[in-house]
Amino acid sequence: MLNQIVIVGRLVKDPELRKTDTGKNVTNITLAVPRNYKNQNGEYETDFIDCTLWTGIAENTANYCKKGDLLGVKGRVQTRIYEKEEEKKYITEVIAEKVTFLTSKKEE
Repeated sequence: MLNQIVIVGRLVKDPELRKTDTGKNVTNITLAVPRNYKNQNGEYETDFIDCTLWTGIAENTANYCKKGDLLGVKGRVQTRIYEKEEEKKYITEVIAEKVTFLTSKKEE
């Protein structure tokens, strides 16, 4: 079996680094990924994909990336279930194994 995904998109907002109760670094990001075809109205739609980054990947992304930067993410799809007010909620996200910074930085 195989659970692997590769996506390229732009950061929706600046990444924020947090620490878990056990001291691990974690960053949650959302990538805007435009579809490569037009809908019935002749417009391109965009998917917003949530990604979770851990440890060194989380730290580097928070330190070097900002809103609008182009990123490549390789990872796996994970679904979590939790209950809120006796209703099951499902969260599907990408757990990043590798992040590639694709925005070139201009020299200051």
